[in-house]
Amino acid sequence: MPKAKTNLVIVESPSKAKTIGKYLGSDYEVKACMGHLRDLPKSTMGVDLEHDFTPVYQPVKGKEDIIRDLKASAKKCDQIYLATDPDREGEAISWHLQALLGIPDSQVNRVTFNEITRGVVTRAIQNPRAIDQDLVDAQQARRILDRIVGYQLSPLLWKKVRRGLSAGRVQSVATRLVVDREEEIRAFQPQEYWTIDVNLARQEKHGAFTARFYGDPKKRDLHNEDEVNGVIASVQGKPFTVESVKRTEKKRSPAPPFITSTLQQEASRKLGMTPKRTMALAQQLYEGVEISGIGAVGLITYMRTDSQRISEEALAAAKDYILGRWGEQYYYGEPHRYKTKSAAQDAHEAIRPSNVSLDPERVRADLNKDQFRLYKLIWDRFTASQMACALYDNVAIEASCGVNKFRANHQSLKFAGFTALYEEGKDDEQEEVQSPLPDLAEGEGLNLTGVQPEQHFTQPPARYTEATLVRAMEEKGVGRPSTYASIISTIQDRDYVIKKEKRLWPTPLGEVVTGLMKERFQDIIDVAFTAHMEQQLDQVEEGKLPWKQVLADFYAGFHKDMEEAEEALKDTRLKVPEEETEEICELCGRKMVIKYGRFGRFLACPGFPECKNTKPIVEHMPGRCPKCGAGMLKRKSKRGFAYYSCERGAECGFMTWDVPTEFDCPSCGQTMFKKSGRGASKPFCINEACPNFLPEDQRGYRRKPAASVEAAEAEAAAEETKEAEAAAPEKKPAKKPAAKKTAVKKTAAAKAPRKKAEAKTE
Repeated sequence: MPKAKTNLVIVESPSKAKTIGKYLGSDYEVKACMGHLRDLPKSTMGVDLEHDFTPVYQPVKGKEDIIRDLKASAKKCDQIYLATDPDREGEAISWHLQALLGIPDSQVNRVTFNEITRGVVTRAIQNPRAIDQDLVDAQQARRILDRIVGYQLSPLLWKKVRRGLSAGRVQSVATRLVVDREEEIRAFQPQEYWTIDVNLARQEKHGAFTARFYGDPKKRDLHNEDEVNGVIASVQGKPFTVESVKRTEKKRSPAPPFITSTLQQEASRKLGMTPKRTMALAQQLYEGVEISGIGAVGLITYMRTDSQRISEEALAAAKDYILGRWGEQYYYGEPHRYKTKSAAQDAHEAIRPSNVSLDPERVRADLNKDQFRLYKLIWDRFTASQMACALYDNVAIEASCGVNKFRANHQSLKFAGFTALYEEGKDDEQEEVQSPLPDLAEGEGLNLTGVQPEQHFTQPPARYTEATLVRAMEEKGVGRPSTYASIISTIQDRDYVIKKEKRLWPTPLGEVVTGLMKERFQDIIDVAFTAHMEQQLDQVEEGKLPWKQVLADFYAGFHKDMEEAEEALKDTRLKVPEEETEEICELCGRKMVIKYGRFGRFLACPGFPECKNTKPIVEHMPGRCPKCGAGMLKRKSKRGFAYYSCERGAECGFMTWDVPTEFDCPSCGQTMFKKSGRGASKPFCINEACPNFLPEDQRGYRRKPAASVEAAEAEAAAEETKEAEAAAPEKKPAKKPAAKKTAVKKTAAAKAPRKKAEAKTE
């Protein structure tokens, strides 16, 4: 008979439980709670605003079996270890677990791991601590703040803008950043400026180069063509002289290891990953992956951090690895420590590989494609941070013609250093690389061989990408490392912001809601106020400020703003401008507009209700229809599932749930498809007559029920027609009073969707 377990360890996820379980041995039972098991109710506020903001927690619906199982295991074990993530959220989950399982304070064993490796896990289990109530209170304060804003502000948006809308405390500020940037772009007035490049050749030796006008002799900007012509006239046909030649060696230091915000930015720039996707993959790497010959191991340290601190053990390991692989000249010379920003919480180390000797190629076969790409990015960045500086030879030449000065620069790599492994990505366009300069001497004569004046105009500020929005939020103190990904995902899910050409654009809906917030809720939408709230939550975490005092101070102003807004807008309903497209309604000839429905954006005729034509917004895909050779489109079904069909629609009839790729089958030449969803997916051929054909049951996932494209399009069109009717201005004819019984039913039906939408406001 197997020996009974005497210790219970509770973590959030099954993968984390699997990894930790292999380290602890047979005396420990490791179980996953699957996140929060107790929370505020979904259908009501759940906070007593009249009595000191007391929250009303209840078990999360749908997790009864998990709670029952954990309670049963807890009764049989002598010791219970709460090993949720090492942050506010993880601390709160442990606190709720303590309450649900009835663990006395004197018997609480709270353990945390910055990395999930055998040594760290073993040491943590041997040194448990009590639950940090300050961390819990900081999480409670944030949760209740967001609940108050969401549950009181969202109904106002329903009444004054559109049903189904929701508002969030930090998400509203992120939306404002995108809207404000769009307003800057619209208000931007381009300014004219000119540059003059001259082609110069040596008089006695071979060699030529290009230099740019600098000034006469002080720096001077050229604003119009007349100024340019004046400079050109003053140098035309006259000799130039090399005024100075400066040769210097420049050092370039490696970037520090990742923190949460920089990881999200770099993954967006280099890997094209959204912050949400980046954090999901990082969580998998942190919790543990099965590595051949080793077993389950957490590959990276905890990924929600704002600290650039590195443990001495990790610094020593990086040194040994660099010396062994590249040699002493590629090592920084001493442990390279980076300074953490003063406003950072510094609760955890920087994001780094838990074992630097597990280089990316060593684990490549055990990771899916995206896991490997992200792990390589983290491993490269950390290892490079301990490598030697890159060295560059820089040459700066100044040539003169009378009082006019022209300059040229060139930089060449002398020693690669850390750039042999990694270089940081950039958001902005880089300057053109100049050609090498000849070996000139001061006083040397030069001949003018050509003049190239060029007109330019200043450019408006660039729209945010997901990476630059994360950077802006970090710089302005909006949100915290654990919230950036969810904020950016939420404002897109709510259709306040859309992503086009990798840039974030505000929708008309986002602009209207932001305008209302600016007018009536200046504190909520104010960047500085939101940053101050984050600082107050940090003070709660540090035990310097009572959490209920933070709530009381916030609610006093917010409640007053709500009352004033209700009064000022009692007879007002704000209209969201329609986005006109170039798509022509085939029924009436009008230009169709974009509307928003339950499953996102769709095209509708502006002539509603006379014309009820609607269309899905389709996305052109690579590849060709295997049935007729026409193009492929991505569409959405009534239930929001993506499918792929021939652009000829019902005329052809082809549709599939598999994703068309840009690859052609080497045997039959038809477009190859791949499994939908995330992760590594190898293209396959769906041509049954081809020797490379891959049957449906071997494509890696459970197939959805077969359906014709006509049926899929019909259900999507029917749903969109309903949404168009719901989105149209209310012009209802007078109705006779309904019977009492019917009225009761309608009232109940009317309440149901409100509860469902209110649950989305957090």
